[in-house]
Amino acid sequence: MLRNVKLTRLFAVASLTVAVCALGTGQLKQAIKIIGVGAAVTQFGPEMNRQLNKLTGHTDTEAKFTRVVPIITIGLNTRGAIGAAQVMGSKKQVMKVKAVAQPEVDLFGEVKLRAMIPVSDINVTDPKKIKAVDGVGVSGVVDLKL
Repeated sequence: MLRNVKLTRLFAVASLTVAVCALGTGQLKQAIKIIGVGAAVTQFGPEMNRQLNKLTGHTDTEAKFTRVVPIITIGLNTRGAIGAAQVMGSKKQVMKVKAVAQPEVDLFGEVKLRAMIPVSDINVTDPKKIKAVDGVGVSGVVDLKL
């Protein structure tokens, strides 16, 4: 009985994987990158944060607390990049931050405008629906080589 359940789960996962691959290899690559970077930030974020704090000479307090979270780039004609950023604010507010939304837009085809907004919801596909966390700003950027 247990063997049949495991076999059924394995078949379901394999079928889902094949279906996703059939829907779009490009989209699958993006999803893997986002999930991978998100996992890297979850796993290594505390160490990245310690290194950034060491670099800047900062010591966390209740009033000035830091944490590393994913950056998600959104906007018209963007490449949908993902990275990591250190956010800073009161500990209570920083702990509400799930990611940094980075909406961007080209101005006159020559200038790229980019905002970095600490947000409480990782779903930031629509720049008009971004839920900013008040009192928190970006204090550092982590470049991840993909």
